[in-house]
Amino acid sequence: MKVGIISDIHGNYEALKSVLSELDSKGVKDIYCLGDVVGYYSQINECCDELIEREIPCLMGNHDWYMASGSFCPRSQSVNDCLKYLRTVVTEKNINWLRTFPVQFFVENIHMVHAGWTDPIDEYIWEPNEEYFSKIPGEFFVSGHTHIQSLYHFGKKTYCNPGSVGQPRDNDPRAAYAIFEDHKINLHRVEYDMQKVFDLMKMAGFDDYYYGALKTGARRLCKLP
Repeated sequence: MKVGIISDIHGNYEALKSVLSELDSKGVKDIYCLGDVVGYYSQINECCDELIEREIPCLMGNHDWYMASGSFCPRSQSVNDCLKYLRTVVTEKNINWLRTFPVQFFVENIHMVHAGWTDPIDEYIWEPNEEYFSKIPGEFFVSGHTHIQSLYHFGKKTYCNPGSVGQPRDNDPRAAYAIFEDHKINLHRVEYDMQKVFDLMKMAGFDDYYYGALKTGARRLCKLP
């Protein structure tokens, strides 16, 4: 069984289309999203509609929670600027769908959350270590949230962050995802048409500070280089 694992789409439909096309070409039919379908970029409805049509199960990410609950991010004005805009365009159907997201999946022998196993919605696992995972039953663990693609092995336990589909932050601007097959996880990247994302964000009234980091995969929001 092949399992595709995607995360942190953040309204970047161009990146999502490229990742899903790659997964289709590799014969991956079972796909799971670790959350943050929404946030940052303008194509919120296109992303939601695509995942709904494909019946791709999604976990609750912190940005999904902000949108679904009507709350805001406690640490980023930029995130909140984007949320304010997205709330003017998101459909009621998609808001209601976001509210159905669970906080964890168990698929095969993989334990999936958006963020971490102490706080599944908003814990950052910057430096995975053996001690952390020794306290959690299981063999394979995957989470997103940091937007940094990684794969670690701790004895019989494996941790993977598939990276971000829509906003990579590991100095590689290509959309990221992972595939679980034959009892192992492989990391993948794919290019996409980010200029369309830039154009749509400009049309929505945002300057390049909100999307410039896509060009280089920078760690933080920044203007175009």
